[in-house]
Amino acid sequence: MRKLLDWLYSGSGVLAGIFLILIAALSLAQICGRLFGFDAYSFDDFAGFCMAASSFLGLAHTYRRNEQIRVAILVDRLSGGKRRALETLCLTASTFLIGYFAWYAFDMVWTSYQINDMSQGLVAVPLWLPQSGMALGLAIMAIALLDDLIVLRAGGTPSYLVAERNKKIALSENL
Repeated sequence: MRKLLDWLYSGSGVLAGIFLILIAALSLAQICGRLFGFDAYSFDDFAGFCMAASSFLGLAHTYRRNEQIRVAILVDRLSGGKRRALETLCLTASTFLIGYFAWYAFDMVWTSYQINDMSQGLVAVPLWLPQSGMALGLAIMAIALLDDLIVLRAGGTPSYLVAERNKKIALSENL
């Protein structure tokens, strides 16, 4: 199960990276198009869709590597059982909130699909397509949070703390 989950998180990170490459390619095509008299209609719309997909698909990948900004002012001052209890509370609340957000994101995708909602740009795109990246990224993030909550409740160390510890070790070895 662990390999499957790690593959899921890494896969979403790879997809986020692919969408970043697509943003660069679309921007370059638009710039070159202007230079050579080619009108790149709606390329900025597609770049925006790619940016949303990249942002949301990258959430779980960056979270698992402790690359997101965490405000741990209170948590870092605690130790032992009090810290574990607060970490559990934070992970429970985060899992619930992101899960709630993911649920409604999927509902939005389904509604857009059912009513055949289209984008407003020159090139009409069914909105459920770009919305899917957001919903999928949120679902994977909810899974990552639930994963860490289960690990913490089982007495293990959450991924973000493992990543933080590994970074400290790597820094001390490089000195």
